[in-house]
Amino acid sequence: MHIKKSMSELGRKSPEEAKIAQKHPIIVILDDVRSMHNVGSAFRTCDAFGAEAIYLCGYTPTPPHRDIHKTALGAEDSVKWQHFATTMEAIDHVKKQGYIVYAIEQAHNSISLNELNYNSEKIALVFGNEVTGVNEEAIKLSDACIEIPQYGAKHSLNISVSIGVVLWELVR
Repeated sequence: MHIKKSMSELGRKSPEEAKIAQKHPIIVILDDVRSMHNVGSAFRTCDAFGAEAIYLCGYTPTPPHRDIHKTALGAEDSVKWQHFATTMEAIDHVKKQGYIVYAIEQAHNSISLNELNYNSEKIALVFGNEVTGVNEEAIKLSDACIEIPQYGAKHSLNISVSIGVVLWELVR
């Protein structure tokens, strides 16, 4: 018989404990993401999968804001974050720290997510705008593109879903 776990059985960390806990060397970069709900979801997903940080770029909204908090449920306090004026500045910043940069985009010569060989090296993942995706300049600065295999008619996922799919595949 299956019974849901109680809150005390989940072993949740406090925001302070989560901030100092061991993280995967993964930085999520949001490139001009418009929706505060998508930003909140990105924080919550980064927290769930132990990403090192999230970089909010351009006009991507930043905490504190009630609409971010609504979907982040406090993860904006447990995940390190930083704002950059442009995605290109964020990419330059992580490259100087030795990160491999992947744009998550449907592009020529992209690597299929299910064929990526990730071995816990330091990586930064660029996720793009809800309408236009990752901007072309950011793609050019990236070391490679990762494409999520899709089999339906739309070939499009919400950014928050894409973040969850990619982070799960990398940390599993």
